[in-house]
Parts: sequence; C-alpha cells; structure tokens
Amino acid sequence: MSELNVRLEELLPIMTECLEAGHSYTFTPRGISMLPMLRGGRDTVTLSPIQGELRKYDLPLYRRPDGKFILHRIVKTGTTYTCAGDNQFILEEGVERSWFIAVVTSFRRNGKEYRCDQLSYRIYCVLWHHTRRLRWFWFRVKRKLKRIFCGE
Repeated sequence: MSELNVRLEELLPIMTECLEAGHSYTFTPRGISMLPMLRGGRDTVTLSPIQGELRKYDLPLYRRPDGKFILHRIVKTGTTYTCAGDNQFILEEGVERSWFIAVVTSFRRNGKEYRCDQLSYRIYCVLWHHTRRLRWFWFRVKRKLKRIFCGE
C-alpha cells in the first residue's frame, strides 16, 4: 500500500469547508515537535471548530503569517497566546487568535482514541508543561555526557 502524501496546504479548502459546516476533520500530522504525545506520520488528530475562547493546554492548529501550519499546545493565554510543542523548549509568544484554524478534540494512537477533555490528558498536559525546564536541563546534561564518553 502506498502512502498518500498530501500537503496540509492542499487540504485546507476541504478542512475549512468541513469545519465551517460544524463537522470535525481528521488528519495525520507530520513532524516531531509534539513528541511524545503525537508521533508524526503515525498518529491522527481530530480537529473541531473552535467554540469560544481557547484555554491553557488546548491544542490548536494554526497558521503563521509566513504560511506555515503549526500544531502546538497553548501554555499561556492573554491578549495573545503562547504556544509550544511538547518536544520543544522554546516558547512561541505572540500567537494571534486570528491565526487559529481549529482545535484538536481527540487523537488516535496505536488504534486507541484519547479525548482532550479526559482527566488523564489534562494531567499529562500539566505535568509535561511544568517539567519543561527539568527536561531541558536533563537534555543538556545527557548531550554533554554523550560528547564526553562517545566523542561526538
């Protein structure tokens, strides 16, 4: 079976039509910025229309002014939003509400569906976000040890 490789840009009209009609839209995101929660090219996410204001730990799909599509978690709200991928240590500040296309309401991994309103999901979000600095420190230590002992 061959893999269908379609850019999100090409799917945007269909996605927008579904969302505007009040339906959800499922697709397979690419990239590593949302590891360990989402594995690019393997897991699927279900997008739904945005209802009201997004909150901390919501997972919107948005499009930057440069045209790049991003699927990152909201880690701070205010007049603009601050977002970050689970596999990133640098926060993206200044994300505008007008950039948002939809919000992830569930994702599927290894055949099992997880809803973003489940308590276990919210606990994961809180723990993962609040251990960001500790994970960054561990990453740096691990990288230095690897250079020392493996000569990289």
